[in-house]
Amino acid sequence: MREINVSEITEAVKNMCIDANYALSEDMKKALESAQKEEVSELGKQIFSQLEENLEIAASDQIPICQDTGMAVLFFKIGQEVHFTGGNLGDAINEGVRQGYTEGYLRKSVVGDPLIRVNTKDNTPAIVHYDIVPGDKVTITCAPKGFGSENMSRVFMLKPADGEEGVKEAVVRAVKDAGPNACPPMVVGVGIGGTFEKCAEMAKEALTRPVGSHSDKEHIKAMEEELLERINKTGIGPAGLGGKMTALAVNINTYATHIAGLPVAVNICCHVNRHVTVTL
Repeated sequence: MREINVSEITEAVKNMCIDANYALSEDMKKALESAQKEEVSELGKQIFSQLEENLEIAASDQIPICQDTGMAVLFFKIGQEVHFTGGNLGDAINEGVRQGYTEGYLRKSVVGDPLIRVNTKDNTPAIVHYDIVPGDKVTITCAPKGFGSENMSRVFMLKPADGEEGVKEAVVRAVKDAGPNACPPMVVGVGIGGTFEKCAEMAKEALTRPVGSHSDKEHIKAMEEELLERINKTGIGPAGLGGKMTALAVNINTYATHIAGLPVAVNICCHVNRHVTVTL
């Protein structure tokens, strides 16, 4: 049994919230560079140049990539041989978010009640997903999610008879409906299977997968590639102003489901698609 003091979790989460908002991950940098070369629209190329300049300024001046520094979403993979000491894990995570958003001068965007809408003033509480795995390590992925793109996400409760083509049509429809509102070029996370809530969680986690990677299931990999091609033929383009590069990637996660259902979730993220992973 390995003991981890929750103060280590707080420190890690604090730093991840800041790092994710100040600098783009390497996979996203490479994806944007590649997309800029592939873009055929002159206006689209200009948009990419502006995005590149924005990233350089954020990194050099240590300021957020985007004014919407998101709601903190964290995925925890906790080894079953880990024992946390020194306090409550959930409290420690939220303390890390509070410190990160305060010390990093990140915008506080969370309201404590969805209807009364009073700002919590420290960007807590976070959205936390836990997964118990073998071993004595803790892997944390921090993915701050802005709501311009979050609001464009969809869940479709399809019928099994809708099949693979029905899934594809749902994904493309969600992207078309999002249009410029999701700040393209976008990354499209898709969850297929499970239940209503499981497919949504899978779609969100799919966004944290490195851009350029693919599902290890051949039929899902083929679907990812086909959907990316179809989305990039919509002509939405960078910033929604027309062009070839509407999406940088389509990442699909799947899970078993009920004989009577075919749940599909589409979680869209803007061109920054922030995510940082640390293992303790």
